[in-house]
Amino acid sequence: MIPCPCTPSRLLAQCCGPYHAGTPAPDAERLMRSRYSAYALGLIDYLVATTLPAQQAKLDRAGIAAWSAQSTWLGLEVLRHTPLADGRHAQVAFIARWSDTAGQHNHQELSAFVRTKDTQDNDAQGTAHWYFLDPTVKLGTSRNDSCPCGLGLKFKKCCGQWIS
Repeated sequence: MIPCPCTPSRLLAQCCGPYHAGTPAPDAERLMRSRYSAYALGLIDYLVATTLPAQQAKLDRAGIAAWSAQSTWLGLEVLRHTPLADGRHAQVAFIARWSDTAGQHNHQELSAFVRTKDTQDNDAQGTAHWYFLDPTVKLGTSRNDSCPCGLGLKFKKCCGQWIS
């Protein structure tokens, strides 16, 4: 009976565990919570897999693994989850708390997420997946190129708002 890092009053098996095991998160907030829990549990493959596929190869896996392992994760507070009008994007504002050799830290962030409709990113049941849009990973995409999320829009009108 392991408590879930994102919500210690809930069990991991009934909270983020199913997402870590492959069930798609139903919304951006659940994906963000499961990503926090993945940092706490050292699930680096999950963190990579839940980042926009076009960004995955550019992630610093070693850096992610080191931060995950060298930190004690102290808690998560979701401030708000805002699904956007297009139904394919959402934002989640949160505060993550952790400690490391330099002391205790609070990090407040407004993260962006996209839900794919591209069939190559969907699972066998045709379920769309939510992905984190990592603002630190540049794509080399210009404003008028097709967005790498597969929604069929220009980058500037789609995920370009959060990835530059």
